[in-house]
Amino acid sequence: MKPAINIAKDFSRYPAGRYESDGDYNGEKFRTTFLLEPLKQKTHVKIIFDGARGYGSSFLEEAFGGLIRLNFSKNEILETFEFESNDDPTLPDEIEGYIDDALAEAKDEG
Repeated sequence: MKPAINIAKDFSRYPAGRYESDGDYNGEKFRTTFLLEPLKQKTHVKIIFDGARGYGSSFLEEAFGGLIRLNFSKNEILETFEFESNDDPTLPDEIEGYIDDALAEAKDEG
């Protein structure tokens, strides 16, 4: 069975903000605490979004788009993580959009 991260249970029902300075349950902290190790270890993980009180764009962009800024590829991210959301089925596409945006930004800067 694939390991799973249930954001509402394992992190917070109220994830919000981009940086550590935005509060305790921000995207930067989620990325550092939950996403980096599976990517480095190439461990497949399901991320369950259900049960939280919503996800702001800053949280999602920093958590997942931030992986691009740390030099992980889109393929590495999508091969490592499976996104599950029955509460909001548009979340996986939204997250992939943030990854694509971060890639485009990185190409513009590079």
